[in-house]
Amino acid sequence: MIEFVRNVRLWFAPEEIRREGGTPDYRFSLANERTFLAWLRTAMALVGGGFAVDQFLPDLRWAWRVGLALALLAAGVLCSLRAVNHWVACERAMRRGEDLPVSRFPALLSVVVAVVALAMVVVVLVGWEG
Repeated sequence: MIEFVRNVRLWFAPEEIRREGGTPDYRFSLANERTFLAWLRTAMALVGGGFAVDQFLPDLRWAWRVGLALALLAAGVLCSLRAVNHWVACERAMRRGEDLPVSRFPALLSVVVAVVALAMVVVVLVGWEG
């Protein structure tokens, strides 16, 4: 948790990251940035999916609609925060010549998306008004 708090400070102070270790091969930094952008695209898709569930399924029971929408929106928020935190952690590790950090977040996100998808399958099979 302390490392996360330190990284949050570094989100807005990239010049401090440059003070650590040596400059990595620019191709690795660019790959790290592409991965960051892919996570942001995923976050935006999750947020869009959350709004779509809420706006385009008005006949769905309120609890189902709000629950599914909030699960997707929360996953989008977590995904965007994870993206920037992981970018900083990877950039620091590359500069210091350390192993890249590992994360359980992709597995957690996959489980959340799978649960929402299964709930949507139930909604489609049972009908909108359940």
